[in-house]
Amino acid sequence: MLRSRLVRTATAALATAVLLAACGTNKGTDAGAAGNGPITLTVNLFGNFGYKNLYALYEKDHPNVKIQEKTAAYNDHHRDLATHLAAGSGAGDIEGIDTGFIAQMRERGNLFVDLGTARQSEYLDWKWKASLTKDGKQIAYGTDVGGLAICYRRDLFQQAGMPFERDQVSAAWKDGWDKYIAFGKQYAQHAPAGSAFFDGGGQLFNGIIGQAAKGYYSEDNSIIVGTNPEVRAAWDLSVQAIQANLSAKLIGSSQEWNNGFAKNQFATIACPAWMMTKIKDQSKAAAGKWDVAAVPGGGGNWGGSYLAVPKQGKHIEEAKALAAWLSAPDQQAKVFTEQGNLPSIPALYDKPEIANFTSDFFNNAPVGQLFTAAAKQLKPQYQGPRAGDIQTTIRDGLVRIEQGKQSPEDSWKQTVSDVNRLAK
Repeated sequence: MLRSRLVRTATAALATAVLLAACGTNKGTDAGAAGNGPITLTVNLFGNFGYKNLYALYEKDHPNVKIQEKTAAYNDHHRDLATHLAAGSGAGDIEGIDTGFIAQMRERGNLFVDLGTARQSEYLDWKWKASLTKDGKQIAYGTDVGGLAICYRRDLFQQAGMPFERDQVSAAWKDGWDKYIAFGKQYAQHAPAGSAFFDGGGQLFNGIIGQAAKGYYSEDNSIIVGTNPEVRAAWDLSVQAIQANLSAKLIGSSQEWNNGFAKNQFATIACPAWMMTKIKDQSKAAAGKWDVAAVPGGGGNWGGSYLAVPKQGKHIEEAKALAAWLSAPDQQAKVFTEQGNLPSIPALYDKPEIANFTSDFFNNAPVGQLFTAAAKQLKPQYQGPRAGDIQTTIRDGLVRIEQGKQSPEDSWKQTVSDVNRLAK
């Protein structure tokens, strides 16, 4: 269940982390393992990973362990993790890492505990390899993958006189994002007051680029944003939609974006599986009014996360055990049926409780079928070390257009320049 301003400083600090790692940051396991009293494991995450109910189950079976979850905003979390790794202290016992930052953390693999290869056969091959260092150390367990769909407000579509049943909606834009934009223009003609077609240009771009064979990097870690025609095509489609006044001009994961759900400020959103959790968290009053349609053009992926154990922790063995349990098949299945985060363990996809799962919140949409089908067809896009920063830089460029601060071409030129500086 896909950043630069807030993380650039931390990324610079992270460059010193290799030196600091040699200063004895691996403290090992202390009192809890020796039976000298209960221990507290801190799990640092961004957003809702769907673990709250699982913690109680784990604590019941492990009475010597208490779990404290700390959740921060996406940018803040990854900035803080980079800073704590560089400082040699301050990280949680377990740290969540987004797919956009896993390559960056993988390059500092000596700062994380090697989790071994015992679980390799469970995972999607590309998901396992994404967190594997060059010398074969596994720094993190995959939790979920994104997949792609479009979540939409069927009630707002109905009020605007548009098709609103999911099969009709999927058919209307199945041939591509240009059909999605055309549908949006029709919606805008009779949309309820205050309702734009989609949430923001940055999020739309992420959905479109998630279908590309290549994104921001070539496999030699060269940044290709300025030369990759698929990036420019995704940019141009996003700009086209913005200039058609279809955007609510909201920045993903901002407080304004959160409020936008409750205020009915947009009717559609590019929707990887993990987005369903965010929608449910922010749209409690709209249960049953949301639905899920196929993504334009079919396929694609945006996001997905990992759990890693920093070496600087005080309870390493206990943290490894908890990270393994939270990411195990049974728990990934529970998180999907309770929250919507799509497992990264393909053996689960054909299990009836996953494949046949429907969501009451999303008007009984067959989300198990929709997202597992997308995952089976998924062709992973290579993610380089600054992918998360690049994504945010591109988003910022689209925000400048939405706010009328730059023309599309001037913003593109600045965006490419800003992205290229990340490689230096």
